[in-house]
Formats: sequence, structure tokens, C-alpha cells
Amino acid sequence: MKLINFVIAFLLLSTTLHFSAKAQQDSVVLNNIISKTKKLSDEQPIEKVYVHFDKPYYSVADTIWFKAYLTMEQNIPSQLSKIVYVDVINERDSLVETLKIPAVNSVAAGNIPLTPGNYKQGNYYIKAYTIWMMNFGDTYFFKKTIPIGEAIEKQLITHFNYTNTQTDKNQSINAVIQFKNADKVVMANKVVNWKVVSNYETVSKGKGTTDQSGILKIKIEPRKNEIITNGELITELSLTDKEILTSTFSLRPVKSDNDLQFFPEGGELVNGLAVRVSFKSLNSKGLGAALTGTLTDNTGNTLSTFSSNALGMGSFYLNSEADKSYKANITYKDGSTKSFDLPKGIASGIVTQITNTDPVNFNLKILANDAYFAQNTGKPYFIIATQGGIIYYAAKTRLATQVNSAKIPKEKFPAGIVQVTLISESGEPLNERLVFNYPSNDNLSLKSDLPTYKPRQKVKLTLAPKLATQPLEGSYSISVTDESKVPVDEDTETTILSSLLLTSDLRGYVEKPNYYFHKTDEKKQADLDLLLLTQGFRRFAMKDILAGKTPPISFLPEQDMRITGTLRDRTGMPVRKGALRLTVPGTGISAETMTSPSGLFAFGNLTIPDSSEVLINAKYSTNGSNLMIMLDSSPLPEVGKNRSHVGSADNIDSTLSAYLTNSKKQYNFLRTLKEVKIEGAKVKRPSHADHSNLAGLSSINATVIEGDRLKDCNSLALCLQTMAMGLTFFENNFYVTRDYNQGSRVPVAIFINGMNLDFNALLGVNPKEVETVEVFTKDDLGTVNRMYNTNGVLVVNTKKVVKSNMSIADLKKLLPKENMLKFNPKGFSKQREFYMPKYINPANTYNFNDLRTTIYWNPKVNTNGTAPLVLEYWNADGRGTYKAVIEGVDKYGNISRSVYRYIVK
Repeated sequence: MKLINFVIAFLLLSTTLHFSAKAQQDSVVLNNIISKTKKLSDEQPIEKVYVHFDKPYYSVADTIWFKAYLTMEQNIPSQLSKIVYVDVINERDSLVETLKIPAVNSVAAGNIPLTPGNYKQGNYYIKAYTIWMMNFGDTYFFKKTIPIGEAIEKQLITHFNYTNTQTDKNQSINAVIQFKNADKVVMANKVVNWKVVSNYETVSKGKGTTDQSGILKIKIEPRKNEIITNGELITELSLTDKEILTSTFSLRPVKSDNDLQFFPEGGELVNGLAVRVSFKSLNSKGLGAALTGTLTDNTGNTLSTFSSNALGMGSFYLNSEADKSYKANITYKDGSTKSFDLPKGIASGIVTQITNTDPVNFNLKILANDAYFAQNTGKPYFIIATQGGIIYYAAKTRLATQVNSAKIPKEKFPAGIVQVTLISESGEPLNERLVFNYPSNDNLSLKSDLPTYKPRQKVKLTLAPKLATQPLEGSYSISVTDESKVPVDEDTETTILSSLLLTSDLRGYVEKPNYYFHKTDEKKQADLDLLLLTQGFRRFAMKDILAGKTPPISFLPEQDMRITGTLRDRTGMPVRKGALRLTVPGTGISAETMTSPSGLFAFGNLTIPDSSEVLINAKYSTNGSNLMIMLDSSPLPEVGKNRSHVGSADNIDSTLSAYLTNSKKQYNFLRTLKEVKIEGAKVKRPSHADHSNLAGLSSINATVIEGDRLKDCNSLALCLQTMAMGLTFFENNFYVTRDYNQGSRVPVAIFINGMNLDFNALLGVNPKEVETVEVFTKDDLGTVNRMYNTNGVLVVNTKKVVKSNMSIADLKKLLPKENMLKFNPKGFSKQREFYMPKYINPANTYNFNDLRTTIYWNPKVNTNGTAPLVLEYWNADGRGTYKAVIEGVDKYGNISRSVYRYIVK
């Protein structure tokens, strides 16, 4: 399944280095390194997923169109998994929906309708993954934050910012909000009530009036020792006595100090060697902070000056001495200054340095200081270079001089991050260094039949190989947008190049990932080298590989949709050779199978649509009227959190202003429909107040989870572990988070329809039958806490069953038969086609405005050979620059992205 390419190479060293005959033989250590690395890549191949979206942001009522690409080592299309999952998570870290999409030929296309009511304005966190990826946590999940604005019923446009000043015990937040109406007119002299909620408690509140510019200034001072780290500022602006407009703003304040970290190349400063020291400076928002600085020693001598790039990264060289210490004296752009101590140098050491300016080779140097060289002269060392967990280069030499040089040919590696490791004769990794191998030039070209067009004119885009003699065999997706309505900073985009080749292998947030691939030049290549010197690596360290420290495999790759389980008799014994039949009522889907000698069954190669009811029948088995069908559970990852929120849009109204202005016109018909009110008697919903033992709980303290949010849950117990805000789950109990963090281990009381039960009872509740879940982190009267010796309450209210007169015979018909099982598995999400008008007649014969922002979306651009492929579509009414972006992968693992623009006037 794997193509393992490596080269046993001998270092081309400087003239002072000489090889012995022994160095020309494969050593036991080198063979051990190669065999263990190969074993890991064979048994635990890394699968990645990238998602290409038609736009970088959206409005409520839009549809998100996307295509997922699955790849593995060497960037070739992955054959491991045949199903891709896509999670949508809101700003409160709650799961909005999960999509399950079949992958055909390593790609999967889908869509997410942003239905009003289910979606509102905010930053949404998108995760894409396969079941196989879950073996490695969420390390290789695709992750992207997408802003979604509101234009249909927008009455307030706001602009919000704040500053934070805090110590270990005290905090002061100064917030500034500007209010405008839907027509962008400032709302002056309006009364605003506000409150701040943190850990589901109101920690500060007040009242103010906007000034002539519609600006309200708020000073937030929470109680001592109750620092706000993740809260909400909620404002209520009074238009009239009866009309109040509410806005919510996220507060994630951190200490305002800038942070600076140093990263010596090779891992440590070594006394007596000129070591390159890279640094990275971050501001309080987690973004790069530009700086200038001087390097001084403990005697006050200035050794050098240095400066960072715009992203807060830079480097300098330091030849440390044993009896000296060093400081970096920093000046930031805002004029603030600070000093940082550098790490102490070690007395004896060896360093690996790599220069990546040669387009053909990585130029490597191995430097040993006097003490290390004296102790290790003549000893063998190994250089291992891997990409994607596969060894492509292996070299062996002996330490004959203090400075040794080598050239590692770049042509031996696929595009992406190369991990170079220096290993001792005992097999101990000494240094690791990451370098980047840029992809070769794009292998495809995109061109329109005309340089300029008119609105609604037909466009013909031709896709062809850049070299007419080179076949283009791959899968691609193309999006054409009206750039005047969908402006974007291309450096900040997540692209197939930045994702699959760079960020998927790096830990933490990478600011402006496409900067390194957009109009690449020598400076950007140097900046990328700095990034790799200062950013954590996701792959296994060579030390862990050689020690056999790899994660256990818990999940196999999904090759199809399947339903598995066990058939048992009433005594619990498995039934061998039992006949089972699966049907999906209302469709032609059916399947049959026989159980194994241990009673196991599997229905494979299913194509069940989402929200379908499935029936499994065992009545054709021997003694079929007295059998139990038991299903295996489906693995699901934790919902997880958008840990940093770095890169989220703080002010969606202003950031997406041009886009939302167009959306307001585009969806005006929805606004008109929403103005029609239908009055009717309200049906009382089930709640805690229906039960006398819970009547003392105050709804003011409740966080309500609506049943609609649970519709995609396979297990209520699992979903509540992440959706029950303010609660922490640990060892089959929920705890109030604020108290749990302070050491309390008094569990939350769990009630289902007023009955006090334990966590295991939640496992038996069908999520689709839940009306609401109420979470009470406070019991003001203490009626529940005292009675049940608990702290906090979680109430599950199921939907009311309509009462009717029913005979016993009718009741028996409704009861599930012992040999039958009805359930609703997670099926494949519904596929839709992108709508594109065809203007066959003259433009003046159409009586509607074409306000599309995505002009064309095609996820099924498949090429096979050298013949050009022509794509046809019609422009919208917008005038200006239209931007076409095509991305994809060919069968050899060549990743491509091409951007083409044309004018409509």
C-alpha cells in the first residue's frame, strides 16, 4: 500500500572530513531506524483532509458549498477512508450539526444550508475528519473558523472593541461599542442597559447613554479573584419604551503583556558555537507583534541589534560563553519596552544547522564545540530526513572535524515539511530541524475566452495542463466569486497548499497561512523558514518512534457505511447462523445477512439517507420470535472547543459590510415573509416547573438546550458532556464547573421528567424525543441540593405524548416486537446541485436582479489527459472583478491551486 522511498546516502563533507571503510556499511542502528520508521508508516499511515469552500464567509440564508479532499503520504489521494464527517460548532462550543458524506475516489462534495433560526450571526468552527483520524486525537482534523453574518432581520449594526488591564487578582476591561441602525445611521442618545455574564453568572452590570456618534463606553470591573477569561457582554438598547434591541459580544480577555520565546537551532545554546537563535513574539490576541531589539551580556556590552518581520518572527546569532548571561532588550511598535533572559548555554554539545536558500539542495552543517569534539572524535552519526513519516534520505558519517557540511537533494522529497534528525551511534536523537520543500510550479492553467464581459454574459473557462505534452489526471473544484462583494485578504486564506503542505503538520495557530504561498519570493521563503524554527511539529519525534511510543489503534478505516451488532437469544447467548433483514421504509433500500458463529452480524455497503428510520428483522431465524438484536455503538469524537479563537472576526458587521449589504437586498423577500404573523394558542411546553420537587428552581438561572439541537446526537449522554454549558463531566458525573475548578466534587442532580436518576439513565433516552434540557448551576433556595446532597441540577424534559383512547390491541401494535429493531442511524447527508441561471434570451427579458456572490461552483472537475476542459456559466449583475479559484490533487499527489481574474463591466 505504501511506496517507501529512501536513499542511503553518504555525506558530501568538507575537505577536512575523511570516511573509513566501515562507514560504507549499513549499521545495526541505521537499519533499526529505517525498519521502525517503515513499520510506523505501514501500520499507522497518516490521513489528512482538506475542505475547499466556495467563499471565505457567508450570511444567514446562504448555502455553504464545499468539497473535501482525502490524502495520505506523498499527498496522494487516500484509499483508506470512504466516509468524511463535517462538524459545525458555534461560538459557545456547541455542536450545531454533523454531516456524513461518502468519499468517492478520495473526494466528497457537500453543502450546508444556513437556515434562519438554526444559524445566527457569529463565528462558526468547522471540523472535517474521518474515523481513522480519531486514532490520533484531533491532530490531523481539518479546522477552519468561518464568520457568518446576519442581513435579513438586522436592526442594529455594531462595532466593538475592548482593552484589558489585569493583575493576578484584579481586572479592568474598557469596552467601546458604536451602534448604528440598519441604514448605517448612528443611534445617538439611546439608553443602553448592559451586563456581563461569566461562568453563567452575572459578574457586572450597568446602564449608559450613547453619545452623538452612537458610542457607548463601558468599564467592567469584576469582583476580586473572579477574573473573566471567557464571557459575554449583553447590551439592551431601548428604541422606545416597548422596543428593545439586544446585542451580544464575546469577551475573551487575556493579560495585555506581549510574549516572547527563543528557539535555538538544534534545541540548545552551546558554548563556543555561533548558534542561530530564532524568536517569536505574540501579542495578547495571539497574533505576531513586530519588534526591534538589542542583545546584551551581563557586563552591559551590546553584542548585536535585530528586528522581527511583520508577523513577530526573526533570528540572530549568538556565540555564548560559559561565564556570561544574555538579555534581549525589546521595543515594540507601540513604544513599550521589555527585557527577556536568554537560555543558558550548555558546556558540551553538537548542533545541526540548515540553510534553505538553494533551490536544489538543503545545505546542512554539523557543528561540535571543543568539549564535545574531544569526547566524541571519530564516533559515527546518522542523518535521517523524513517527509510524511517516510524516510527519503539516510546518511552515515563519523565526526572527524568540528565543522562538517552536506547537501541533501530536494528532488528526493515530495512537497511539504521535511524533518531532519541527527542521531548518535547509540540511536539517540540529538537535534531535529524542520525545513520546507516548496512544490514545483503549478501544473494547470485557467483562461477565459474573453478578457472582459458584460453582466449576464456567458463565460467559457478553459482548464488545461500548463505543459501541452504533460497529461493532467486529477480531481478539482472551482469557485467563481464577485470580488467586489466578497473581498478577502489572500494572505489570510486557508488554501489547499497552506493546509495540506504546512498547517496540517504544525501545532498551534499559523497567522496568514497563505502568505507563504501567495506570490512567493525570497523574503517569504525566509519567513517560512522562521515559522518552522518557532512552531511546534505534529508528527512523532524520532525519539518516540525509536522508543516505540506510538498511539494504539482503536478505530479501523471506514470503507463503507455499515451497521453491525450481535443477535442473542433471551438468555443472552449469541445466535449463530441467524437470518437478518434490513429495510428502510419508504425506500427501496434493503439488505440481508447471516450471523457468524459468535452471533455477530454486519450490513455493509449501505447508502441510507440521513434522518431515515431503519428496521432490522430477525423473524426468519430459528426461534425468531424470541431473539434480541443488539447494535454496536458508532464512534464519535468529542465536540471539542475552538481553543484559541484566534482568527475569528471580532466585528462581523464591519468586516463583512460589503457582503451583508448585498445579502440584505438578495434576501429581502425573506424579510417580507417574516413580517406575516400568525396568532394562535400557545402549547405549554414541558419544563421543570411541572414537577413539585423541582418547582423551587428559578428559570432565571437556567441554560436551556432546545431539543432541535440534539437531533443529530446518537447518544444524549455523550452530547450533554459538551453541550451542557457550565458543567464539567468526569467519571459518570456532572459537576458545576466553577466549583469543580475550586476542588469541589459534589455532583449535579439529574432528573428525567421529574424523576431523580443517575448518569446511566441518560444512555436510554432517545435524543429525538427530548423537548428541552435545562441546566441549573445555582439552586437559590437549596430545595434540590439539600434533599439530594447535590450541587446544581440537570433536567431532561421529553416531548409530551398526546393522550388518546386506545385499546390493548392497538397498544400491542405500537410496542416493538421482540425480533425487530427500529432506529435512526446517522445517514448520508442530502446532496444538492448548485443553482446557476442560464441567460439564453436577451438580458432585458428577465425581470429580477441577479445578486449572486458565488457565480459558479463546480466540485466535479475531473481531468484525464492533455485535452483542455471547457467550463461554461453565466455572469451575475455585479460589475467589477470576478475571481476564479481552482484547487485539487492529481493521482500522483501533485497539489494545485490557481487563481484567475477577469472584468465584468
